[in-house]
Amino acid sequence: MTLIDTVPGFRATLEALGAELGVDFPVEEMTRRLGPPLEQLLEPHLAPEAVGPAGDRFRELYPDLAIDSVPALPGARDALSAVRRHRGRVVVVTGKFPANARRHLDHLDLEVDHLEGWVWGVGKAEALRREGCSVYVGDHVHDVEGARAAGVLSVSVLTGGCTRAELEAAGTDVVLESLAEFPAWLDEHLLTTRLAALERDLTARGSVMVAYSGGADSALLLAAAVRALGPERVVAATGYSDSLPAVERDPARAFAERLGVEVLTPATHEMEREGYRANAGDRCFFCKAELIDVLTPLAARHGLAVVATGTNADDAVAGFRPGIRAAHERGAVAPLRDAGLTKAQVREASRRWGLPTWDKPAAACLSSRVAYGIEVTPHRLARVERAETVVRRLLGDDRHLDLRVRDLGERASVEIGRDRLPLDPSLAADVERAVAAEGFDAVQIDPRGFRSGSMNEAL
Repeated sequence: MTLIDTVPGFRATLEALGAELGVDFPVEEMTRRLGPPLEQLLEPHLAPEAVGPAGDRFRELYPDLAIDSVPALPGARDALSAVRRHRGRVVVVTGKFPANARRHLDHLDLEVDHLEGWVWGVGKAEALRREGCSVYVGDHVHDVEGARAAGVLSVSVLTGGCTRAELEAAGTDVVLESLAEFPAWLDEHLLTTRLAALERDLTARGSVMVAYSGGADSALLLAAAVRALGPERVVAATGYSDSLPAVERDPARAFAERLGVEVLTPATHEMEREGYRANAGDRCFFCKAELIDVLTPLAARHGLAVVATGTNADDAVAGFRPGIRAAHERGAVAPLRDAGLTKAQVREASRRWGLPTWDKPAAACLSSRVAYGIEVTPHRLARVERAETVVRRLLGDDRHLDLRVRDLGERASVEIGRDRLPLDPSLAADVERAVAAEGFDAVQIDPRGFRSGSMNEAL
């Protein structure tokens, strides 16, 4: 990745070298198109036997003359942050002397995962392939050559000496004015390529039963399946049990039916599984095991190739997720995860496709409200659901409101979206009284606000 403006430092070092050697280097011409190896730039101006020693001396002078004066390019830090945000690795592959390249990075506090120096043109391909790069950002036609030789996407920025026409003629895939444009480009590139990967995956399946909760993830998966396969080869299946809030059922069915797919609502009996009722840290394993055990034979009876869950790429790295393991062990597939689609990308794709679920808050099952170690019962789930209904009504019945009533035994903790906190004291008192009326001895509004998966904090 092109990160720094090396011209000031290169110019200062070249002038100092020329003064030592008594050579009047054409500094402006030599710094106009930086990128090629130093010795190539020196060759036209020195005797052949003097080129090597001059290059060595240049590199000796460089640390004192070129490090402090060289700035990061505009947008460089945001570009690195964009890569990190998408869980990518930052690899610098440069023609510069490795030790001096490292000095630049350290001085500017630019964190990279790997630095490969003293490689040029197609010679960069080996490092790019070895490090598993998929995009290479450069500013020179020879950077394009390296990217193409490695079979990776070439992104060029116009911050070096090469023109747009030259870069395009060399075969670059993308030209950006500067690194400032890179984060938005990367966001769009990854969303587009991951949605394309999702479509290829679903098309290859031939038919699919979507384990459909009505949330943003499973709704996008259902819509994508319809796009890839047509509604006649897709079925939405929602497991009905005490753990599914009643308020979620009708909207979920209506959305699926608008897509033209058949909707099945088999009963699931996770409450009959001892591990589920015991509500230890692995409760979700038994819940998902029950769901997939019910849906797999149902999919077979309908002639559907696979059962697919709405697990996304963020879920796969979120830490403790026993439900994901249960689904995997039973042969369910996770196309969103496999395509690399994150929660943010699910929401953005849903918004573009006009899906009403694009900004729907996360809506985990009711059992997720019961503290680990407290037995899950229909009674506990029902009172949590009633309590959340009355709190939502008091707060304006906003479907976008993040809200959880956590059952801590005979006490309840109310988590409300941080943007609504702190509540007016009189409203807070009304909320606490209303929740207590549903069967809790004590109620407290959590000042930390809503936190998805907050019950896992105790694990």
